[in-house]
Amino acid sequence: MRLSSIILPVSVLLIAAAASIATAIKAVDVIEERSESAVKTALILSGDEWATVAVDGLQVILNGTALSESDRFRALNAASSVVDAARVIDRMEVADSANVPPPRFSIEILRDETGISLIGLVPESTRRDVIAQDIAALAQGAEVTDMLDTAAYPPPEGWEQALAFGVEALKRLPKSKISIAADRVSVTATAESTTQKRRLEESLAERAPDGMELALRITAPRPVITPFTLRFLIDEKGPRFDACAADSEEARRLILDAARQAGFSGGGNCTIGLGAPSPRWGEAVAAGIRALHELGGGSLTFSDADVSLVAPAETPRAHLDEVAARLETALPAVFSLHAILPEPVNVDGSGKDSGEGPPEFVATRSPEGLVQLRGRLTDERLRAVVNSYAQARFGADNIDSAMRLDPELPEGWSLRVLAGLEALSRLASGSIVIQPDFAQLRGKTGNPDAKAEISRILSEKLGAGANFTIDVTYEKRLDPVANLPTPEECVASINAVLKENKITFAPGSATIEPTANRTLDKIAGLLKNCEDVQMEIAGHTDSQGREEMNLNLSQARAEAVLTALMARRVLTSGLVAKGYGEARPIADNKTEEGREANRRIEFTLIAPKGEDAAADGTGNGSDGENGSTGSEKEETAVSASPSSQPAEQSSPPAGEDRNGTMPVSSLPPKPRPETSDEQN
Repeated sequence: MRLSSIILPVSVLLIAAAASIATAIKAVDVIEERSESAVKTALILSGDEWATVAVDGLQVILNGTALSESDRFRALNAASSVVDAARVIDRMEVADSANVPPPRFSIEILRDETGISLIGLVPESTRRDVIAQDIAALAQGAEVTDMLDTAAYPPPEGWEQALAFGVEALKRLPKSKISIAADRVSVTATAESTTQKRRLEESLAERAPDGMELALRITAPRPVITPFTLRFLIDEKGPRFDACAADSEEARRLILDAARQAGFSGGGNCTIGLGAPSPRWGEAVAAGIRALHELGGGSLTFSDADVSLVAPAETPRAHLDEVAARLETALPAVFSLHAILPEPVNVDGSGKDSGEGPPEFVATRSPEGLVQLRGRLTDERLRAVVNSYAQARFGADNIDSAMRLDPELPEGWSLRVLAGLEALSRLASGSIVIQPDFAQLRGKTGNPDAKAEISRILSEKLGAGANFTIDVTYEKRLDPVANLPTPEECVASINAVLKENKITFAPGSATIEPTANRTLDKIAGLLKNCEDVQMEIAGHTDSQGREEMNLNLSQARAEAVLTALMARRVLTSGLVAKGYGEARPIADNKTEEGREANRRIEFTLIAPKGEDAAADGTGNGSDGENGSTGSEKEETAVSASPSSQPAEQSSPPAGEDRNGTMPVSSLPPKPRPETSDEQN
């Protein structure tokens, strides 16, 4: 009895002790888990994922190799912010700085109408002040957010060139994201039109530094295509598109997949636009391409809902009817199919009456722009219309007309002739041959989209079921976009215009005289091919009158020229108006001839800092009397002004009056300063 009475209390005590121990162990585990989780989270938030965490009871042990002492200290502070600092055991090491690889330097720049943001890491040697000046000038008062960090490492090879190129690209792209690294610059932007998109792509690709990868993703609004046209051919040259339009990415994929199955191996240049006659456009075109492939050759033309399937002349009629029947079943209800088995075509192309073959109208355009019109027209009225139309398209002095009248020509002949002339106007040189049932266009062009444009013209104007061929070659040397003038050529051509007739102003004011309108028109025309060129329009006066008055007058006149160019629909984002007053004479102000020379307007090229200005007769990049006009921007201004010569060699531009010529700016015009009656 005594033994059992002792065992029971002892058992209770043992059980209670075991429960207490288990509870304590569990509590320690919970504390360890919570401490480890909290410290890991704090390290992630501080950017110190390199540090590892181990927990032993209440102790939190930090391990890992920090890149620098500051990184180790930051990790230690992060851990101490969530647990008692006395519990943190520091077992971290600091890497030997000689063995630490440099970080990857990069900048991402975002620009839109609200402002500009810069995010990234740059070397300490990078001129942050220069970048800030350039960006602030671009922002034009909008907010600039600078979130750049620096690191004490030497810049990698190519960094400075890539950075300069990225900032230069930003100047041309008001809505863009530009990512800059030493070996790669990525540009994502929007353009106002497909033409501007091409200009930007050509310009940026040309200016990209050697050895640097350039990734361009410039988009333009979807064009409205009317008529919505696609033309696919299979002949001795192989499968190819003369025109390709799609209404969506999926439709383009369907079309190109069908074309590749038919043997097409070219690129996927199929314009996505608006205006498709059916949401099933892609399916319809793919079915048409498969039908053409089954025929083994010929042409397929979609013009809105009209579909023309032209088989090779040797195709058996039964085979064409079979293929056409299957295609007609596959096409959505909105489409109308015209299956054509043409007669063998004999193209004379001379426009002469040989007495054999069908009647012809032939127009040829030479590389010099001369156009010969030969062949037949129905009556005198049509001859007058054709001559007038040709003169409007090609210039009255370029037409050589020798056409004879034939009242027996088929109905619709006049429309076919005028459509042919319109198509020929899309070529730099070539010929169009019009027959009652056939048209042939051949030639050269500098427009990469010319085939598509011509296909739309002929398919729309010649009507459903039209049979025509287009043999057009694109030559880059003829492309006005690919062969835009260089910046130096832009400045030189503008100043050549100013040399002939300077921009004149009313005495003592910034009011441009009407006699200068023609000069401004010429300059505006030249600037439309120089939209991406950064230029300064510099205004200068002689030394008569007060110095401050002359400075204000030259600035006001410069801005007046800018305003006049803006009124002529010139893109002025690359133009800056700057007045220099009497500070930069090019001749002796003591003589009337010298003062006349000093009253002038000059266009100068603004080149990024570090680039040498042209000094070969197209400009002057040295400081001094005739030197840089862009020092205030830490840039070099390259002048191509014909008057930028030493004073003893200068003469005022012909036709220049006492009121001088002025520059242009992207800034809004300032209030006109008060002036005296002195002529500057």
